[in-house]
Amino acid sequence: MNLPKALVFAFFLMSCGWCIAQEPSRGPDGGTTTHVSGVELLSVPGKPFSAHTSTDWTRRLADGSAVVKHLDATLARDGRGRIYRERRTFVPGGSNEKARLNEVHLYDPISRSQALCAARTFRCVITDYAPVTTFEPRQAGTTHDGSRTLTQEALGSDTIEGIYVVGTRETTTINPGVMGNDRPIVSVREFWYSDELQTNLLVTRIDPVEGTQVIRLSGIQVGEPDPHLFALPIGYSARDERSATLRRHN
Repeated sequence: MNLPKALVFAFFLMSCGWCIAQEPSRGPDGGTTTHVSGVELLSVPGKPFSAHTSTDWTRRLADGSAVVKHLDATLARDGRGRIYRERRTFVPGGSNEKARLNEVHLYDPISRSQALCAARTFRCVITDYAPVTTFEPRQAGTTHDGSRTLTQEALGSDTIEGIYVVGTRETTTINPGVMGNDRPIVSVREFWYSDELQTNLLVTRIDPVEGTQVIRLSGIQVGEPDPHLFALPIGYSARDERSATLRRHN
């Protein structure tokens, strides 16, 4: 039986409408992001310096291949204990791409304020800041709940760019079941610490989940950095969200 062409065309449109209605749909997905912390700087006065910091991040995938990423940034601390540091994007390792600037962080222990300046919007937000002036050392041994164990090993001394450093290796073992893991998770961190600058000059983190991260300070200049680093970037607007008490004292 031959159907009229109009009827066939109408059936085709109905069929296509049914197909469109059956196409899969989904809501927005925020994805997964990972932040790699650099070396920690204390807001201590009298130990000014500036340096380049490089981070090399290598992750091994399930198929045995590796993903290597790299970034370079700048950090500095002046004689008053003010801190300047950058947050940049990672670029493929071995490429000639320059890591894009995302944010500038400024910390002022005297005014007890910090500014987070976003390069995308040219805006800074100023908030309260409680200066960190000492490191809290981790204690070796097993945690009170028995979930993980930390061991520490002295690596001796060395020099980095002529600066005396002392090395320490820390090994953390997380017992099965603590993080949903079916076997122990072992991660290793090595720190090469300068008492002169009161910061690590070289950090290596080896973790079965996050891969290997190597953070190095180079081009270290001991002495007062450029004072312009510690002012809000030119052309940026600022929103002050500090508490009323701190505003009155500044």
